Formats: sequence, C-alpha cells, structure tokens
Amino acid sequence: MHLAYPAVLAVLLFCVGLYGVLARRNAILVLMSVELMLGSVNLNLVAFDVWLRDSLHAGQSLAVFVIAVAAAEIGIGLAIVLMVYRGRGTADIDKLRDLAEPAGQRAGDDTEPARDEKAEAAA
Repeated sequence: MHLAYPAVLAVLLFCVGLYGVLARRNAILVLMSVELMLGSVNLNLVAFDVWLRDSLHAGQSLAVFVIAVAAAEIGIGLAIVLMVYRGRGTADIDKLRDLAEPAGQRAGDDTEPARDEKAEAAA
C-alpha cells in the first residue's frame, strides 16, 4: 500500500478542520472541526501502522485511545456549550469572549433582597 494516498487525505482533512476551527463562530461547528482534525490524526496513525507492519499494532491501539479521548472531549464540550447557551442565549464564540455575566445580571441577583438589620432584630 502506498503511504502517500492516506497521508494526503489526512492532510486535506486536517486542513479543513483547521479552517473550521479558525474561521467558524459557532461553538458546535468548532467542536465538529476538532473532531475532523482528530479523525485525520487517526487516519495517519492507522496508515503508518499498516505501512510499518508493526507486530504490536501500536498505531491502531493509539487510534482507539484517541477515539475514546475524542468521545469524552465532545461530551464535555457539548455540555459546556449547552450551559453557556442556556445562560447567555447564544453559542457565538465572538460574543462569549468576556467572562462577565450579561448586562443586568449578577451572580448574587437571584437571591432575596437584603433586609434591614432593624427589621430583622424586630422579627
């Protein structure tokens, strides 16, 4: 098997994924682009494993490990994106650059207003 064919395909997939990470504004599309990049890495791992004829199949074993890590990454990433979407109302990365809460909301605003000390003493 020629190593050039899967290597060129992996480079093309990685470049498409890199473009998606750098150019997209939607967080879900960025996560999909990262998955595309990890898929191209897996393709390279398996192609080099076949080309080197490794008896331990280390490339394929590492590819399975990368798939497991990618599954965990996408699960946690989607959970974070959903929580941010619920809190902010958008998944646009450019609008999420600040760590501050949206205007008009603070972390302690959802509690009851503080009572006067005199009113508490009388009660």
